Amino acid sequence: MGRRWTFTRRDTEPPVAPWIRTRLRAAPGAAVALALLVLATVCLAASFPRAVDRYEDAGLRRAVTDATALRTSVQMSAPPPSLGATQGERESVLRPAAVRERYERILKVIERPLVAEPGQSAYGVRTTKTLEAAEKWLPRPTGLPAHMTLAAQNGLAEHARLRAGRLPRADGPVTATTAELEAAVTTETAERLHIEVGSVIHVPAVERAPLAVRVTGIVAPRDREGAYWATQPILRTPSLVRLPAQGAEPSTYWVGTLLLALDAAPALLGTPGAPARYWQLAPAPSALTARELPRLASAIAALESGPGLLKVRALTDPEADASTDLDDVLTSYAELRSGIRPLIAVAAFGSATVAAVVLLMAGGLAADRRRGELTLLRARGVSLRGLTARLFAETAVVAVPAAALGLAAALLAVPYGRLSYAVWTAAAVALLACAMLPVRAWLTHRAVRVHGAREDLADVRPSRRRTVAELTLLVLASAAVYALRSRGTSGGSGSASGSGDAADLDAAGSGSGDQLVALAPVLIGVIAALVLVRLHPLPLRWLARPAGRLRGAVGHLSLARAGRTSVSAVLPLLALLTALTTAAFGGSVLAGVADARDRAALLNLGADARVEVMGALPAGLPQQLRSASGVREVTPLSIGYQARPGTGVETVPLAGVDPEGYARLAHGTHLGAFAADELKAAGGSKASGASKTAGGSKATGGSKAAGGSGAPLPALASPTVADRYGTGPVPVRLEDGSEITVRITVVRELTPAVSGTEFLVVDRAGLGAVPARPTALLLTGDHLDKGALRKAAGPAADVRLRADERARYVDSPLQSGAERVYAVAVAAGSGYAVLALLLALVRAAPERSALLARLRTMGLTRSQGRRLLVLEALPQALLAAVGGALTGWAAVRLLAPGVDLTAVALATPGDTPPPGTAALHTDPASLFLPALAVLLVATGVAAAQAWWTGRRGSVRELRAGDAR
Repeated sequence: MGRRWTFTRRDTEPPVAPWIRTRLRAAPGAAVALALLVLATVCLAASFPRAVDRYEDAGLRRAVTDATALRTSVQMSAPPPSLGATQGERESVLRPAAVRERYERILKVIERPLVAEPGQSAYGVRTTKTLEAAEKWLPRPTGLPAHMTLAAQNGLAEHARLRAGRLPRADGPVTATTAELEAAVTTETAERLHIEVGSVIHVPAVERAPLAVRVTGIVAPRDREGAYWATQPILRTPSLVRLPAQGAEPSTYWVGTLLLALDAAPALLGTPGAPARYWQLAPAPSALTARELPRLASAIAALESGPGLLKVRALTDPEADASTDLDDVLTSYAELRSGIRPLIAVAAFGSATVAAVVLLMAGGLAADRRRGELTLLRARGVSLRGLTARLFAETAVVAVPAAALGLAAALLAVPYGRLSYAVWTAAAVALLACAMLPVRAWLTHRAVRVHGAREDLADVRPSRRRTVAELTLLVLASAAVYALRSRGTSGGSGSASGSGDAADLDAAGSGSGDQLVALAPVLIGVIAALVLVRLHPLPLRWLARPAGRLRGAVGHLSLARAGRTSVSAVLPLLALLTALTTAAFGGSVLAGVADARDRAALLNLGADARVEVMGALPAGLPQQLRSASGVREVTPLSIGYQARPGTGVETVPLAGVDPEGYARLAHGTHLGAFAADELKAAGGSKASGASKTAGGSKATGGSKAAGGSGAPLPALASPTVADRYGTGPVPVRLEDGSEITVRITVVRELTPAVSGTEFLVVDRAGLGAVPARPTALLLTGDHLDKGALRKAAGPAADVRLRADERARYVDSPLQSGAERVYAVAVAAGSGYAVLALLLALVRAAPERSALLARLRTMGLTRSQGRRLLVLEALPQALLAAVGGALTGWAAVRLLAPGVDLTAVALATPGDTPPPGTAALHTDPASLFLPALAVLLVATGVAAAQAWWTGRRGSVRELRAGDAR
């Protein structure tokens, strides 16, 4: 019988999973390294948008919370019906059920994202005109009777604590003819207006006897700054109204509020107080998000003067009105955010570029490590599509779970923020990580090759496509730099065109132009990397020729090898230059923010500390403070803020100083330095004596001091004052009535004694005894103790330290959050740059090891091998370090005119720093420390590699079949 052959059908599909499992088992270290790289990158990338959301939302909520409820609450009011309405109908619309029903309807009209906070919103009825109270026992500061406002607001029991008596109530149905009501007053109203439980206050009524209001209780607000009380501050705090002055003293009278029961509102129709219904809606800060700022502005505009107001009028009264300043608060916040966002975008683009380059380098390292394997597979007939699919699946098995873990870590690290942005950024990083190896393999193995050609600059020349791409990047970088510089010189005005326009609240950085501006430092780094890769081999080759004539082959060999740098070196150099440029720019931004705050605090105080009182300082206080810990020098000042130069009515702050000490202070603080002799009064002692005589008991209001009877006092003035009064003698009347004559001899824009654009500074020796008494002390020193200074100065003195003043400029979580995100982004970019350098060295490690092994067989010693690797790595590291420092310096200098740090550094309402206070300037530490770190890492890794190779020996590197 013949042999029986059996045939089994083989699956035509390639066994993908076993091949992937085999490859992962063959190189577990590479798989773990890739997983860690993807995990860290995804965690950082997914955390970034959530961190931005967190600090932007926190900044918006802080802005709304810090603004007074009078500004942020939406107040709507409507008078009771008048034409064609009976008295009963007018009373019915003021009853609690009717007012509450309209309040609930109004809440449904409000468009999201504007959400009212029920606990702080309120409704009720109040008089819009104050009513005169005839009681003689009420305080009358100038003889005018006190006035009262009657208000019936819901929720009094929930928002107040009863201090005395009981809450008011309405017994029976209340109408416009009711003769007596019950009311409560707040503790502040009771204290200032001398009201007690049981007091009766009469207010005018219409065509009948006055309405009697009996006070039955005194209450204290639970949250006096909450919107329930602060939207109408008169409800909790009486006001002293000042009438226009008709004589020597102005006329004033008190205005307080009587809090009625809500059921007593119809009785207000019987008074001449013009009662009106009102609904005050307090926005809920927890519902406000920065990403919905345009929609929020649209909702407010619709409620103030748009479709929302029409709906409110349809539900309440045709004469209903709505008002709020919340749109102004949002506009102020949007302007602050628009100044911060472009700076954050710079750090984000820089770090993202470096991270992407590192991922590409990791893919290139994996492709180089497996080049022989992939070449063999292509030679045995594996299709290019099948090869890339296998590599993609192999990488995805590692990258996708790592990306999921990184996303989970990001969500745990930053639990607040939009999930969609984090998921999309994580997916983008995972896709890049999965595609880097297949794409590199597809580009390298498109053609089947038995062995690879050389890939150094001596053999491979840049193609025309690369030249075109480089020129395109050069044009984009130039356009970005020009756009940023032109925007800085022209100034932005988009956000100030109108508070009701939602488009004005869209922050900068959202358009393509701002994104191009944010890419400017990255593009500068890219251009510098491409230029250096093209040019740097030439000087190395020129240096290699004279080095060949020297004794020893190490120097010549190292320069020759460095001059034949691989074409693939463009990626690590790009990563290093981009990271160094971003680090230099980011460090300069952070340093500029710190310097701007220090400078602004110094401008405001004039020294490291300032002690000031309303009157004269105690005689021994300067000596006590001079002996305090940390104090180097104490400069006394005599400041009068109401000096009147010339014959006009304008007042100018005038400071009397000791020229010697004040000149040292001005020079040390760089605030208008001058020579002491320029300010000394002629014949100082004589002038001083004469001025004391003029300021003594016999001096009258019109007497002249020494500067008036003798030579004019030299004066230091601001440019504004100098332009106004010129350089001739100018009489100056002081606050005590005495008069001096000054001549402006020195003009400075700044001075330590007084902040502002108008000031005069003269020698104290030329002032009278009273105006020459010190009223302020400027202290210089290190580590000043505020507690000790306050204890020495006494409770009446105002002690301010430069450190406390500096802390005041961090006004919003938007600032502090942006600084933290910026610092993390710069640190992450620097870390990726070091990783790129390590990947580049690891990639060249096998070749260098084989080179050392071969050279040792020719007699190269271990010390020479170490010198060879260090000298070979040094030119490229030095190139990256010097090039990065120069590129960072150039980026800061080029972009500085278009970058304004005021929003980040000095976002404090009411502060207007002098021009140039928050300017961007280069920070030496940010330029040189990262560059030095690159040099140390490169040379350290090369030396460690040489040491390790020397220990291992040369057998492994020289085994048969070694392709290298």
